[in-house]
Amino acid sequence: MSDTIAAVATAHGVGSISIVRLSGEQALKFALKLIKKKCLIPRQATFAKLFNQKNEIIDEAIVIYFKAPFSFTGEDIVEFQTHGGFSVSEILLEELVYLGARLALAGEFSKRACLNGKMTPLKALSIQDLILSKSALAAKIIARNMQGSLGKLLEKIRKDLVKTLAFVETSIDYAEDDLPIDLLNQIHTMCEENSKILKEIYTLSQSKKGLIEGFKIAIVGKPNVGKSSLLNALLSYERAIVSDIAGTTRDTIEESFKLGTHLLRIVDTAGIRESKDIIEQRGVELSKKSLEDADLILAVFDASRKEDEEDEKIFDLLEKSDKKIFWILNKNDLENVFENTQKKDFINLSACGDIALLKKQLQAYLDSFDSEGIMVSSLDLLNACKIASEAILRSKELLRENSLELFAFELNLAIKELARFTKDFQRNEILDEMFSNFCLGK
Repeated sequence: MSDTIAAVATAHGVGSISIVRLSGEQALKFALKLIKKKCLIPRQATFAKLFNQKNEIIDEAIVIYFKAPFSFTGEDIVEFQTHGGFSVSEILLEELVYLGARLALAGEFSKRACLNGKMTPLKALSIQDLILSKSALAAKIIARNMQGSLGKLLEKIRKDLVKTLAFVETSIDYAEDDLPIDLLNQIHTMCEENSKILKEIYTLSQSKKGLIEGFKIAIVGKPNVGKSSLLNALLSYERAIVSDIAGTTRDTIEESFKLGTHLLRIVDTAGIRESKDIIEQRGVELSKKSLEDADLILAVFDASRKEDEEDEKIFDLLEKSDKKIFWILNKNDLENVFENTQKKDFINLSACGDIALLKKQLQAYLDSFDSEGIMVSSLDLLNACKIASEAILRSKELLRENSLELFAFELNLAIKELARFTKDFQRNEILDEMFSNFCLGK
């Protein structure tokens, strides 16, 4: 990491300011050449002109120097706050590369921060989650994770596993006299509790992933029940074509909108029915796929038409789903002839009129997600929790069979998975735990 890296730290596009960040051993040297000054006072904003290699002014900027190790990466960092836009930041990057810096790779600033001990990999993932979060509730949970709650929990589990592994390896290599009598029961309890915690992290994170990514909602129903009208009403503008002709929507239409503090991605699907039309058949297939991908389902039925075989097929299809379903009886401004044979708790509305009740129930459901607990979106971390949980469960069964070597193998696997996000696993930890339980003088 001896080279000096540079990158634009603000979002791509036009704005009032653009921040270019420079990190590495030569950061201060390159910055002084650009601003033609002899020094910069650490952590003090300096207003300066930026010059290119031809001694032409690039821009006027605020320059801040963060002296190592008191910086984000733990290295010397210089930040240039230039005027926003595409050109200035690009020209500045070109000048820095000319001076000897190189363009940073994706995530390289955070990687250096981790390698220099300025943050844990877990905190780096939490920062990324916070940036990507699509709701205030998600930001609240992730901000708490960044304060160390998730890291402390995983580190505690890792230490429990290391301690247990030390006990077991002692029982393999040393006399059992120095081990606690109730060790076996303690290990069984530890394995069961920690496996459960890791499994809950995985399960709860999966169920709450819509808080970060945005909840995906599928509008389904047979043709001409008002699905497109409902989409337009939720978006508050005419996005989908509405007509009395069944099968008007033949492809899925996806748009996003905000409800309270939540970002929702809503999909209007083609009407689900039997059809000989090849294009419509493909649309129906996409509709069924949208059901599988959705977090929530708006099932729409027509109050002005009697329940028929197509409605029955919709009911049968949705009965197999484990997703949250809002049952909607549309067109309540017309005479209601729909027979509720399925005894569903319908929301009666007119998509061409007032849908406030639907919005209220949707927001109440989304707000009901518990802000307590742990939530992560990193697929790598989620898989690590899943793998570790399963390995711990297997180890518990192996211990019952007195297969201590295999038990130790599974526990090692779980420790290594968690150690990628907490503290590196060193074999001397095993020795420390192993001998700390011996009597003094041994």
